[in-house]
Amino acid sequence: MQLIDLSREIHHRTPAHPSHPPVVMTVWNDHDEIKKAGATEFSSKACYLSLSDHAGTHVDAPCHFNSDPAAASIDQVPLENFYTEAICLDLSHVPLKHQITVAEMEAALAESGQQIKPRDTVLIHMGVNARLFGTPAYLHDFPGLHVDAVHWLADKGILMFGVEAISPAPEGEPNFKAHLACAERGITHIECLWNLEAVVGKGRFRFIAFPLRIRGGTASPIRAVAVLDD
Repeated sequence: MQLIDLSREIHHRTPAHPSHPPVVMTVWNDHDEIKKAGATEFSSKACYLSLSDHAGTHVDAPCHFNSDPAAASIDQVPLENFYTEAICLDLSHVPLKHQITVAEMEAALAESGQQIKPRDTVLIHMGVNARLFGTPAYLHDFPGLHVDAVHWLADKGILMFGVEAISPAPEGEPNFKAHLACAERGITHIECLWNLEAVVGKGRFRFIAFPLRIRGGTASPIRAVAVLDD
């Protein structure tokens, strides 16, 4: 089998949504400091991290936008929800800031030759990283799903969908409508994916997106991995 990493690097000042705190990463101690235990001298290196639970490639928990006190935090979501079958739809041709319609989703699905099955993860390649990453526009100009397309995915019984952008829908009201639709329909989504072009056209594959066990977490960084058969 082939493992394809779909995760962004986490590093100091990793690009983050403006509503979340930045990633702070620094050296806590390093090999310049010689330590001693008994007669043994040694050195060690460790880093310090301060970050949002929405840092880097991450999955949102139901409680992020669902105000119901019973809405699950990330540590309460069953692990099997993050080990699923998946497909990747190619919508890399859509304009920036565009809201992808149901018709466009249906056309991309037909082009893929695949079906969306219950409990699937659907990854949506929109060419965000190739067009925007490393520029200020990455935080503002991304395309995403129209709220009707979110409901279309939910109607098919998916567990979650994933995008490269910092939000599942374009900046402003469309983004919040998409988040609220996920809360209403009991699905979630992954943001800040990387390297989706590597799984476009690969058919159906296994997808791994295990979160950290953050007590009460509204999201969690993940190591998103596609598992392809050779």
